[in-house]
Amino acid sequence: MQAGKDAAAAAKAGMEKTKANVQEKTEKMTTIDPLKKEMATEKKEDTVAAAEMDKRAAKAQHEPGKHGGATTGTGYGTTGTNTTF
Repeated sequence: MQAGKDAAAAAKAGMEKTKANVQEKTEKMTTIDPLKKEMATEKKEDTVAAAEMDKRAAKAQHEPGKHGGATTGTGYGTTGTNTTF
């Protein structure tokens, strides 16, 4: 189950990174202002970094025994709820 959640988190992060790259390319092609081009690059780098952090946080959360809650043997923790998928 954790492998599926990790794969989903990685796929989502990959889509976010791709989206950020495409937006950056589009913004760079539609402007001649060097400042706006630099801003597009910085925005892309921030988005890519945020996506990578989200992926790593999701992976850390799905690692068995690492999230602090006792488990019942089914892989589900007995403490807290997770509403972020």
